[in-house]
Amino acid sequence: MEAFIQFIVQSVRYGTPLLFGTTGEIITQKSGSLNLGVEGVMAVGAIGGFLFATWTNSLILGILAAFVCGALCGLLFAFLTVTLQANQNVTGLAMTIFGVGLFQFIGQNLTSGSGFPAMSAELAAKVGENGIPLLRDIPVVGDLLFSYNPFVYLGVVIAVLCWVYLFRTRTGLKVRAVGENPAAADGVGVNITRIKYLNIMLGCGICGIGGLYLGMVLRSGRYDGYGDWIAGYGWIAIALVIFAAWSPAKAIGGSFLFGLLLSLQAYRGAVVSIWPAGLSWMNAIPGEFYQMLPFLLTAVILVITSIRKKKDGGSPTALGLNYYREDR
Repeated sequence: MEAFIQFIVQSVRYGTPLLFGTTGEIITQKSGSLNLGVEGVMAVGAIGGFLFATWTNSLILGILAAFVCGALCGLLFAFLTVTLQANQNVTGLAMTIFGVGLFQFIGQNLTSGSGFPAMSAELAAKVGENGIPLLRDIPVVGDLLFSYNPFVYLGVVIAVLCWVYLFRTRTGLKVRAVGENPAAADGVGVNITRIKYLNIMLGCGICGIGGLYLGMVLRSGRYDGYGDWIAGYGWIAIALVIFAAWSPAKAIGGSFLFGLLLSLQAYRGAVVSIWPAGLSWMNAIPGEFYQMLPFLLTAVILVITSIRKKKDGGSPTALGLNYYREDR
């Protein structure tokens, strides 16, 4: 039982950055914009938030800085695709290249110069698995629900608030209307440009926090090159939007499911110990297969979605299409 609980706990840890990335991309896509640059946005949020957190020795300021860095990336994306009407797919890919390149440029220059900044003991303790006092001591339930770092609870709260925002508020109705039929929304007085700008920036800001989580929690602030920080999480988050049917609430379960797959490589021994007789075959599978498994499932989800004849009810009709008011 202890091994099983630890496996679930690690799955939540690995799935949390996906929750931020997926929730942020859902907000962006619900407004009708398809941002394929989540990987780059998370990279910019990671390096910006981490540097600010280490310089100020404040986790809260680091999270705010990560959000601002991500939002600035969203501002750039919105300017190119909403104001200049650039192709959203190409712009998103360019954002990935830009974000990853900026991450590497800053990281390598800091490493070759005065050295990449390290987290203080105080800051490391703040992002540690300290959990919620008293509640974390409850047998079983305490480990499963109350033993995580602050990012985990922040991610769940943000996902729930985003669900309320999209599906239970008047502004959220306007956002969904813009994503479904911007011409009709424009006809009843909705400011299309403002809606798109604000929600793209909001979504990218949330993605930036996910990048900071990867840098501070899963990578412990060690800079060894780009692959050791973001490592494809942004691309998985884009596929998880489809898996979650464009619902931030469903993204919570989907993210932790993918976290389970991501943690299998490192913790499959704990899984085997739960039932050695029936699960011993898992040790015979090369570790590279477990590393590939989340991306394989991502590809399967995209293939299944593309061949489905019946349109998914959560997908915005105008997703990825630029709006030309003159054509209304």
